[in-house]
Amino acid sequence: QVQMTESGGGSVQAGGSLRLSCVASGYTYNYNFLAWFRQAPGKEREGVAGIRTDGSAVYDDSVKGRFQISQDKAKNTVYLQMNSLKPEDTAMYYCAAGYLYSRNWSSAPNFGYWGQGTQVTVSS
Repeated sequence: QVQMTESGGGSVQAGGSLRLSCVASGYTYNYNFLAWFRQAPGKEREGVAGIRTDGSAVYDDSVKGRFQISQDKAKNTVYLQMNSLKPEDTAMYYCAAGYLYSRNWSSAPNFGYWGQGTQVTVSS
């Protein structure tokens, strides 16, 4: 089992920045991919950014150039730096871990381990 614990959410005005963190604990060799998803009320959970354990990263088009995913392997931690935030970025953000091919990263069912989520609210 892998436990995922997020932190860093909050409320900001449009144009502001937030940094999310997620610490993985337990059997941390049970995954090769870490990702951030988000879910707004009434919408499906969507992939925001993902990173393989070798460091290669992928992003949803809606956040390219604004968000950056990174990892600290020594701390089993994945980060999501969010800049130039927009009201449409408002959602519950979840980190996830799984063993998958990179091309399947944006599909939530491919991830076996999830955090409880951290709320991000962006006001206009």
